[in-house]
Amino acid sequence: MDHKVLLKKDMKEKQELVNIILDRYLPRKDEYPKEVHKALRYSIFAGGKKLRPYLAMLAFQLYQDNVEPIIPVAAALEMIHTFSLIHDDLPDIDNDEYRRGKKSCHAVFGEGEAMLAGDSLLVSAFELVTLAEIDPALRSQFVREIAHECGAVGLISGQMMDIACEGKKVDKKTLNYIHENKTGRLINLSLRLGAMAGGAPEKELELIEEYGRCIGIAFQIVDDLLDIEGTQEELGKSIGKDADVQKATFPSVYGIEASRKQAEDLIHKAKTAIGGLGERSRMLQILADYLLTRKS
Repeated sequence: MDHKVLLKKDMKEKQELVNIILDRYLPRKDEYPKEVHKALRYSIFAGGKKLRPYLAMLAFQLYQDNVEPIIPVAAALEMIHTFSLIHDDLPDIDNDEYRRGKKSCHAVFGEGEAMLAGDSLLVSAFELVTLAEIDPALRSQFVREIAHECGAVGLISGQMMDIACEGKKVDKKTLNYIHENKTGRLINLSLRLGAMAGGAPEKELELIEEYGRCIGIAFQIVDDLLDIEGTQEELGKSIGKDADVQKATFPSVYGIEASRKQAEDLIHKAKTAIGGLGERSRMLQILADYLLTRKS
């Protein structure tokens, strides 16, 4: 089977597993108070690649055949990612009217409702992690690690600096800080949690995390390039906004061609790292190539 076809098939199957858990766990849209439940369901089921849960499940399957135990953790990671998107789109942050090919949450339901929908997803994600049928000690550790990686010294710090640096000339160190935290942290964490739940030895966990660090930044570079070269139809969100508000992006600091080369180098490093796991890493290798060439 063609690698791209194989990847799409595997991603779709795992997306469906995550959606089943999310649908069962989250309040129904007609439950009181309806508006916040409609809003959070609108955003969580709006589509998207569900990359972070997919990474958690792939890492888990490096060590375990049955993916079921890790699905609640994977779904929780998607809830956290969706929270970050809802808040990112708000007028006081990125002010984006579109997300995943649809009107963004605040554009449909209002700013207050969108903020509370995002808050609900973030808070509830921690509860969902505790429902995973994995070692209780790991559940506790995962809650702690998610809080650390997504809190004031992780994801939130990257988002804060992204806002603070709009319209300013930034150096490479600051650019890397923004995107290692805003984008890279959750991508790498997804792999780490999946691998740990699966029982990864420490040496192999190091290879998996190196892969995660590399694809996290490569993913952001490709995102930045697509904002310049992509189309709204393919991306499902507004394009050209980074330049309009003078965001700190890789093309604005390095230039387009140097950014493209950096993404290629990072994907090569990622594949080299994960290649240390042998044939088991095949899907992660295929995924790395896809992340470099994606159009959305």
